[in-house]
Amino acid sequence: MNASLSSFQSAAAHAKAWPFELARAVLARVEKRGGKGPVVFETGYGPSGLPHIGTFGEVVRTTMVRNAFRALTGDAIETVLLCVSDDMDGMRKIPENIPNPAQLQPFLQRPLTDVPDPFGLYPSFAHHNNARLRAFLDGFGFDYSFRSATELYRAGVYDAMLLKMLERYDAIMDVMLPTLGPERRETYSPFLPISPTTGRVLYVPMKAIDAKAGTITFEDEDGQDVTMPVTGGRTKLQWKPDFGMRWAALGVDFEMYGKDHLANGVVYSRICTALGAEPPVQFFYELFLDEQGEKISKTKGNGISVEQWLRYATPESLALYNFVKPKTAKKLYFDVIPKAVDEYFAHLEAFHRQNPIEQIDNPAWHIHAGAPPSASTPISFALLLNLVSAANAETTEQLWAFIGQYLPGAGPQTHPALDRLARYALRYYEDFVRPAKKFRAANAQEAAAMRDLADQLDRLPREADADSIQTVVYDIGKAHGFDPLRAWFQALYEVLLGQEQGPRFGSFVAIFGRDKTIELINDRLAS
Repeated sequence: MNASLSSFQSAAAHAKAWPFELARAVLARVEKRGGKGPVVFETGYGPSGLPHIGTFGEVVRTTMVRNAFRALTGDAIETVLLCVSDDMDGMRKIPENIPNPAQLQPFLQRPLTDVPDPFGLYPSFAHHNNARLRAFLDGFGFDYSFRSATELYRAGVYDAMLLKMLERYDAIMDVMLPTLGPERRETYSPFLPISPTTGRVLYVPMKAIDAKAGTITFEDEDGQDVTMPVTGGRTKLQWKPDFGMRWAALGVDFEMYGKDHLANGVVYSRICTALGAEPPVQFFYELFLDEQGEKISKTKGNGISVEQWLRYATPESLALYNFVKPKTAKKLYFDVIPKAVDEYFAHLEAFHRQNPIEQIDNPAWHIHAGAPPSASTPISFALLLNLVSAANAETTEQLWAFIGQYLPGAGPQTHPALDRLARYALRYYEDFVRPAKKFRAANAQEAAAMRDLADQLDRLPREADADSIQTVVYDIGKAHGFDPLRAWFQALYEVLLGQEQGPRFGSFVAIFGRDKTIELINDRLAS
């Protein structure tokens, strides 16, 4: 834990950011049991498809709550973040975004740890997806402990709770049956046996249960009745009872889940209570949506992957996108990236001017576990994108040629954060901005204003800064009767840059250069 967190302990008591609100609830829970640790923060993962950005979001948000808890307690109480993979679930359908999907057809309903890896790299499909999950979590430096549900079941970690499930079978059924339709009630069982003949996860009714012997009896797929123990990985639980049982077995103190679980939260809690444990502090977050407003799905592979985001932007911007308004549904597609990058740097720069109470509510505090770096960038990502566009730049060296005129003596060594952004900007422009460019001709009013702008830029003193240039642009728009004034700026973007939105135009001119801007205006009006 970073030592700087302890210096914020007094401010943390008054912090308004949502991770602190949740951390205070967890602390109250822990104090009720005498302040004893470890305090278990848990997050679950379903490895039915390749990990996606929503999976990352759950871990990063839970980490933020854990960090807030550690700040509240001065790191005096041990904490652990468990990342549990539900890899004993049966494969119910074949994901669309894998190679050779037909080869997995014979393994439908087998536990995911028994399904071959279609990529041929790991012992099973679950092992492959778990490795992908762990690789990108490790890449972000998360402090977590990974748990495989298959290992937890087969190693006997859950055995005591599974036996208790048998002892309190009627109470568990009283919780579950009201949540089911009439037909399913007739055949429902919280236990899903693993067929000893086919290895498939079976959704079958129980013919008998024996709490004293710790066994269940059911009809196997070959028509024969089988009696076997519920322990040792021979059975697993339906997902709702599994949720509550896991809380009880692992002593979970905090868990968050998506809004799609919200209605079932009370079910998980009642299962946990029936097993003699106190349900954890819970928090639900809204789901990420793709560009069409549909829920992001691992099996569909829609939306943005973590790898894709990191091709075009900083990891910190991804963490920020997850921090902001977790209870608000947000579309997650490539257009959101530039804004997230610039907002991150704005928060980071503000942090070092703030007092401790303001700092601890700053997203940068939560992104960096209380110790944000001093890195900053004098040029926004949005502005870099427009510089790439106007200059037709293909390399960072070309961008630095312009930047160096605006910031004498600046370069990759003096401004490494800006150099990273330049590389991201080149990739983002090439893949998303260039294909969408659509220039239009200026109308008579716009053309006259742009000629006036070129003339006044030429007459400005050489030492005129971005603010002075912006004032000139603003005054020209008013003088030429643009109402609203934003129509003037939109015309500049659409005619000169081929896009509907753009940067603060005075800053763009200052970096691109007045001579180059005049040349750009004349060329676009001539064309």
